[in-house]
Amino acid sequence: MAESVPESGQILAGESQTLPVDAESIKQRVDEVVQWVDSTLLVLYLQLEHKLVQVEEFYSSVAVSNSSSSPASRHVVGIRKVQQEAARREAVAAKRMHDLMRQFGTIFRQITQHKCAWPFMHPVDVESLGLDDYYEVIDEPMDLSTIKNQMEAKDGTGYKHVMQIYADMRLVFENAMKYNEEASDVYSMAKTLLQKFEEKWAHFLPKVEEEEKIREEEEKQAAMEALLAKEASHTKTTRELSNEICNVNEELEKLRHAVVGRCRKITTEEKRNIGLAFLKLSADELQKVLGIVAQADPRFQTKSEEVTIEMDVLDEPTLWRLKFLVKDALENKKKEETTKTGDGRGTQQNNEVPNKRSAVNKLAERRTKRPCL
Repeated sequence: MAESVPESGQILAGESQTLPVDAESIKQRVDEVVQWVDSTLLVLYLQLEHKLVQVEEFYSSVAVSNSSSSPASRHVVGIRKVQQEAARREAVAAKRMHDLMRQFGTIFRQITQHKCAWPFMHPVDVESLGLDDYYEVIDEPMDLSTIKNQMEAKDGTGYKHVMQIYADMRLVFENAMKYNEEASDVYSMAKTLLQKFEEKWAHFLPKVEEEEKIREEEEKQAAMEALLAKEASHTKTTRELSNEICNVNEELEKLRHAVVGRCRKITTEEKRNIGLAFLKLSADELQKVLGIVAQADPRFQTKSEEVTIEMDVLDEPTLWRLKFLVKDALENKKKEETTKTGDGRGTQQNNEVPNKRSAVNKLAERRTKRPCL
């Protein structure tokens, strides 16, 4: 009985051709069919390989991230909503700080109205007073009028936090005490005002500390919401990509069955040879064999002490994959043996790009069954 086979490496629906009777011609035509099946699957796998690898790596990284979060606390928060909430929270915090600095204004007026405040109201006139070494001693000059201007600035260049005002107030008096001698009137006036200021600040400080606590909690909440929003976005993307992987795997499986279905069937002799070839495989290669069989039959037990593979009950796609696997394994083993014997050609063969069947099997093994989300 003659078989339908592809002409010049092509398979056309509805076409058939009578094979020559001699075995050599039959073998040649069978090889053409095998090469066509192999090339077709390889092209499809190579087109999807890069994307599948990226998706699987992303899926794994997100799965690890998701495992550290409690499902109860994993609520979906849109990134835009998080940004809007952060802007609102920042505006509220800025208003609270503005109110706090306005309250600090009372302390500032009390200090500036003190009888000892007049030497510190304006920048030191270094030239008129002949203080040639002033800038050598004082790194950062400061005065009360400069502080007032900063507090009243409306162009966004003013103080953003009350602690900035506190630091500049201390700097005014510390500069005076640093440059002037202790016995001088300016030193004594600066020391008096600094003590007065610290006393008033001590009563005001609890309000500042309370604001700092509120800000700290708000920053923690904002960071958590941003993390949840990012995680939710990744989870959504992962779900979509995972479903896409499932669909791709299903289509590839259908294609594989369709292609193999149009080719000749594995003969009984080939099944026997495949089974005998198992005896020559390494432990890792045998694990690949078990993986291929288990993928075709989920009920197949791969971890039993003794595993029996019934070649007659395997479907054609699985038989073809096993045939490719053992063929590649035996060819690789032969190359290794050639290399060990010192044949110069062995090194060149090991450096060659793996053949198409190796690529197909390798890519097929990388595909993992994952439930659609």
